[in-house]
Amino acid sequence: MFRLFYSLLFALCMPFVFAKLLWRGYKAPEYRARKLERFGLFKAPPLENTIWVHAVSVGEVLAAEHIIRALQREFPQRKIVVTSMTPTSSALIHKLFGDSVFHVYAPYDLPFLVKAFLRRINPAFLIIMETELWPNMIHCARERGCPVVLANARLSERSAAGYRRLSPVVGWMLNELSLVLCQHENDAKRFASLEIDADKIHVTGSVKYDLKIAPGIAQQGRELLDQFPSQLPVWIAASTHEGEDDNMLQIHKALRQQLGNVLLILVPRHPERFDSAFRLATEAGFRTYRRTEQEHIPADSEVFVVDTMGELMRFYAAANVAFIGGSLAEVGGHNPIEPAALGVPVLLGPHVFNFEAICQQMQATGGLEVLPNEKEVQKRLLDLLNHPAEAKAMGQKLMEEVAAGRGAVERVMVQLRTLIARS
Repeated sequence: MFRLFYSLLFALCMPFVFAKLLWRGYKAPEYRARKLERFGLFKAPPLENTIWVHAVSVGEVLAAEHIIRALQREFPQRKIVVTSMTPTSSALIHKLFGDSVFHVYAPYDLPFLVKAFLRRINPAFLIIMETELWPNMIHCARERGCPVVLANARLSERSAAGYRRLSPVVGWMLNELSLVLCQHENDAKRFASLEIDADKIHVTGSVKYDLKIAPGIAQQGRELLDQFPSQLPVWIAASTHEGEDDNMLQIHKALRQQLGNVLLILVPRHPERFDSAFRLATEAGFRTYRRTEQEHIPADSEVFVVDTMGELMRFYAAANVAFIGGSLAEVGGHNPIEPAALGVPVLLGPHVFNFEAICQQMQATGGLEVLPNEKEVQKRLLDLLNHPAEAKAMGQKLMEEVAAGRGAVERVMVQLRTLIARS
């Protein structure tokens, strides 16, 4: 009954969903280019007995990369279909995997659209990354006899409380999951509180700890700054959301007043905001350059806007301190593991519920700090840029934490092998 009501409500909302898609397409043409895929309409090669991996956006794709590569090694005869929801994640999938996977946008979660999609990709197994739970996607896959696994699963207390309130009507969906492979013990406890069968829930760790750093990335970071004196203080504000660019530029102005020559590397989260970030920095009076126009960061730069995708690790490697966005804005924060793996100390605002357990673990090492407001972020940045030895020591602690957390991909594969072999 709930699924019928949910589907009717979703159908009633479709005019607004379509309008939003058109508006996004106006701001970012990539959204227009393949809009029919979102309605289950696309050409597919002959596909049978596929493994379907759903990774909604860039963060989930980066986590899924390690699992997909393990699947390709262990099940080379099985075609892998990867779905996502955003143009940036689509571009990343093509960059990472080329034609070795079949990529398409996931359909909107209406039964007839999902079933049309399933007829084209013929999945025998579905892996959903992190917390992307869609009732019709799960139900229609299970209706075909397709096991559904939630991998690298995380669940904040806020989300768990919402699911508990809806338990009488969504409990069926949660128990249609074949396995829930959680990042941390706290995630497992929250999933267990939703009355999912206990034998389905396992703690495998975060696969994001298994990231592989490209050889020479530290050298590439240094080369970006080859026109600067070696002691120049550099900080990066990564994955910023609307409103946070202004925060970062105000902080940067204060830092320059107190420290003199300081460089800010500004990396907006979404491509449609690249131009606005560049404009804001220019209007604030900073000498501002952008990555698409510069191979190296010019020597007179005060703000450098990274308006490309897939280069974030290189720019982390160039920085003394990293601030991660989505944490002053109430978004929930973004992945702190990437700068941590490079030995860069990490600062965040108060909203870190997307990575709560990871942030707690990294806080315990002393290498990551969650700060209550913009003023405290500014104060701590000043301290660390003034005391590079302290910043380096913090970064070393984070590198050790990431090294200790590796191995989650193999723990996930231990749980998946038998199920996939039977599917």
